[in-house]
Amino acid sequence: MRTERAAAALLTVMTALACRQDMHNQNKMKPYRSARFFEDGQGSRLPVADTVARGQLRENQLFYTGQTADGEMVAEIPMPVTRQVLERGQQRFNIYCAPCHGRTGEGQGMVVRRGYKRPTSLHDPRLVASPAGYFYDVMTNGFSVMPSYASQITPEDRWAIVAYLRALQLSQGARFADLPAEDRQAIEHPAPPPANAAAPEHAAEGH
Repeated sequence: MRTERAAAALLTVMTALACRQDMHNQNKMKPYRSARFFEDGQGSRLPVADTVARGQLRENQLFYTGQTADGEMVAEIPMPVTRQVLERGQQRFNIYCAPCHGRTGEGQGMVVRRGYKRPTSLHDPRLVASPAGYFYDVMTNGFSVMPSYASQITPEDRWAIVAYLRALQLSQGARFADLPAEDRQAIEHPAPPPANAAAPEHAAEGH
């Protein structure tokens, strides 16, 4: 009997020790809960002024705003424009821009055909003459009925889209004289087909 009582007492003590609430009941602030500790009564606090999250220090103003220190839009894309950048820009453009602007930038995207306000053609002389920073700024902050895409498109991809926009504009207004000499030569004097090329099917049937 004594053994059973001792075992029961020991079990009771162990259970009580295991159920302590000290850590659970400690003073703390939960998200969006009130807190009497602060004068405004809010537990959620704003970051300290000028706080920058790790990896988000953006010292390159040209790259991250598209503007100079004087607030002027930059004329050129502030990063190397490679074929890879253009292909990335084309991919992002087709995802985020083409629904309104269309694949060619004429402003006849699918949502426009269904009643959404038509945007100005990207080949409009005013936009062709606009600096590169203007397009970056529009994607970042929005314009007219176009919302901001800053939360969806990274700064690098915004510049890639600008590079592809320039390629689109060039494709619609390029002059023959602007082509490299070898390309002009290939157009003016195309190479003859190989001698062993197969004859067209309709020619063989007529024969």
